[in-house]
Amino acid sequence: MKYSIRDAQADDMAQVHQLIKELAVFEKEEDAVEVTVEDLKRDGFGSEKLFHCYVAESEGDIVGMALLFKRYSTWKGPIIHLEDLVVTEKMRGSGLGTALLTKVVEHGKKLGVKRINWEVLDWNENAIALYESKGAQVKRDWNVVHLDEKGIETFLERI
Repeated sequence: MKYSIRDAQADDMAQVHQLIKELAVFEKEEDAVEVTVEDLKRDGFGSEKLFHCYVAESEGDIVGMALLFKRYSTWKGPIIHLEDLVVTEKMRGSGLGTALLTKVVEHGKKLGVKRINWEVLDWNENAIALYESKGAQVKRDWNVVHLDEKGIETFLERI
């Protein structure tokens, strides 16, 4: 199947939202998605652009996406964080995931970032193998720390 990768547009966000929900199911977190199509349009294409998104298109449908944003490392300087890279199930194994990741890495190189960060679930061995084969380091000695909305409230109550 042929595909092309391009910068996302606001009108793509409904299909991007479907991919986000598909990823949530894959990660066994199907009820965790709170972001809406309207949130994605506002946050990616509004007055304060919070993320950049690439989409992969095949036969008029969006079949993959990569969503990233700028960060800053106190040790390295400017970096980008790849929040999610999603390839719809029917396109897995086609090379599309590698093509999307390549687009992100090229974008980072163009921006002059010092590092590109992302996370991968420890049970997603196929993704881990792919990332390591391309030169990425999977930091197994680091733990990801999250404060969700409830956690933020709990934290503030305990100070």
